[in-house]
Amino acid sequence: MKVIHLISGGDSGGAKTHVLSLLENLNRTITAQLVCFRDGPFAEEARQRGIPTEIMGGNNILRIRRQLTSYIRQEGFQLIHCHGARANMIGALLRGTTHLPVVTTVHSDYKLDYMGRPMGRLTFGNINAWALRQMDYRIGVSDAMVDLLIQRGFPPERFFAIYNGIDFTPAPPQGDRLEYLRGLGAEVDGDSVVIGIAARLNPVKDMSTLIRGFAEGYKSCPRLRLVIAGDGEEREKLGNLAKELGVERQVTFAGWISGGMDRFYNALDVNALTSLSETFPYALTEGARFHLATVATAVGGIPYLIDAGVNGYLIQPGDWKELGRHFAALGNDDALRKDMGERLYEKASSSFSIQRTVDTQLEIYSQVIRKHGRPRRKRDGVVICGAYGRGNAGDDAILEAILQEIRAVDPDLPVTVLSKNPKATRLTYRVRAVGQIEVLSWYRAMKKANLYINGGGSLIQDVTSRRSLWFYLMNIRAAKMAGCKVQMYGCGIGPVTRASHRKLAAKVMSRNVDVITLREPDSWEELRAMGVSGPEILLTADPALTLRRASEDQTDSVLLRAGIPAHGRYICFALRRWKGFEQKAGMFAAAARYAWERYGLTPVFTAVEKKQDPDAGRLAAKGLEGVPHCFLDDAGNAGTIIGALSRMEIVVSMRLHALIFAAGQGIPLVGVVYDPKVSSFLRYIGQELFVDLDALTEEGLKELIDQAAVQAGRPEAQAEAVRRLQDMEHRNVDVARRLMEH
Repeated sequence: MKVIHLISGGDSGGAKTHVLSLLENLNRTITAQLVCFRDGPFAEEARQRGIPTEIMGGNNILRIRRQLTSYIRQEGFQLIHCHGARANMIGALLRGTTHLPVVTTVHSDYKLDYMGRPMGRLTFGNINAWALRQMDYRIGVSDAMVDLLIQRGFPPERFFAIYNGIDFTPAPPQGDRLEYLRGLGAEVDGDSVVIGIAARLNPVKDMSTLIRGFAEGYKSCPRLRLVIAGDGEEREKLGNLAKELGVERQVTFAGWISGGMDRFYNALDVNALTSLSETFPYALTEGARFHLATVATAVGGIPYLIDAGVNGYLIQPGDWKELGRHFAALGNDDALRKDMGERLYEKASSSFSIQRTVDTQLEIYSQVIRKHGRPRRKRDGVVICGAYGRGNAGDDAILEAILQEIRAVDPDLPVTVLSKNPKATRLTYRVRAVGQIEVLSWYRAMKKANLYINGGGSLIQDVTSRRSLWFYLMNIRAAKMAGCKVQMYGCGIGPVTRASHRKLAAKVMSRNVDVITLREPDSWEELRAMGVSGPEILLTADPALTLRRASEDQTDSVLLRAGIPAHGRYICFALRRWKGFEQKAGMFAAAARYAWERYGLTPVFTAVEKKQDPDAGRLAAKGLEGVPHCFLDDAGNAGTIIGALSRMEIVVSMRLHALIFAAGQGIPLVGVVYDPKVSSFLRYIGQELFVDLDALTEEGLKELIDQAAVQAGRPEAQAEAVRRLQDMEHRNVDVARRLMEH
């Protein structure tokens, strides 16, 4: 593989480190040629590292384009990779002359690159903004940077994420830390806890928050000291602030550190970063290499490194009071500081090494070349329609599972999702998404696709809304008219209560659907009763059964953010407001109290639908005075919800997908049935511990919890049933593959 990298040659900071370390290591596997538009320290360091480097200077952009076009053709490069505004502009011009894929790495927020320089923003900033939109593909330094650009309207399916990686080879001995710190001007002794930061002293780094937070922490932890490595336009302002807050002797402005940063990080106890904006800063991984406890703002890609409360602390930008509390906690607890530093080192060294960065970059190149060479077809792709973008973790889990399976068939397949909130869907799943009311947009997508998926869940029902039934039936009919193959994918059917609706649904499905795959047998009986004939009908399982739980650290972080100790003993209640729930809420409270008093299980009220479920949990918890209990109102995505449910000893749920997620983890289940789909699933896995909401009694619910507690010691039968369903679920995607081939 031969790749040409374009860069201005005047870069510094994180972008410089990223490009040079990446190219140095890439050249061990492929040919990665560097072209700079000026000579200087950047190009000289590249040569010293053994990176093949050419200089093509001057201000005549058209001449440079001709020169590069000839050079690219002569050398046989397969891909053009740009870094920075000038390279992006020239790369955009090379697309038409070379017909090669052009990729750019976005190292920083282009809207902030010229902060404080209005003329630069007006000229170079606008040119760069134009050039970024001309690129074939974009690589964001962190998923957060990718998310930011998608929010600004860049096409989500043409993005990749990469993270800055470093060499975690242990550093050699760095000498006496106190001697070094005193040499920087710090007043320290053997009892001092030293907080450090290495950054430019400019507004984006928000050092004012750092100094205010330090002063706040110092009030309750006089051991604290702060050393700032760096310089910039805010130096005088920050010095005055430290003096104003009475910590000028405890704060050291060390200026730029010469001779490498290893001695600096080795001398610290806590690493800090208070930036308003970042991609994925080297300062944190460099600190992690030295096992430093870390406090940083939750911006850019930082939350992908730091699991809050597990291996570090996160604050919101500008929150100096919270920053001070974290500084004091780390300063006063040596064991906590050491534990967090070790945990951060373990994660960073395994997930953010330079080798991981290089491997990711090589995989991106392979994907770009493959995508660029994909044959153009008259019809290509899939349209997926379901109850997505409504804040319901169960429905969105279905979409996540379908996308996962479809991409396993063809990772480059164009996918369009019909969503209630297309912006959120684009951001979360990085697919094309159109609003459910954008009729022309989704019909155009259907005209280009070869498969339409009516995606999971109980979409064909009229209990929650008859309008939604009409909408999904209309979409099925429109997809068939547009020429798509139509699959109803791992779905449930019903209840459809009105005779006219049953007749309409049967007619539309019989005439327009090619294959229906069902998640449980009761839906098969419902189709038969409705008189559906024509489509091939197969019994499979719910797609969400294939999803995996998040890592232990991510799960710990979700629980800790909600104030829930990560490794307690819990019983989960996943409730929803439904007709008659208010009259039954006290029974859930009584059962929760019983579980606490009888089994020592702390009740956790967990939301699956983030907008509605928290109210149901709080209504049920009104009767729990004197009983410890918790609320998990936002457990994140499907993976972290599954992770949280895996920590429960019993799950009592009205929500179907809480039962599905917990079943996959072998957790004993108690179902409270407000809809036949709940009892259908439980019977399908051989689980009989359920009761209708209308028939719920306090004593009956306690008895079900007793039976679930007995099952907690022998989950084998349920786990085997779930494994069987997971095997059956793969038939969903087998059908999709077959229809796409046709």
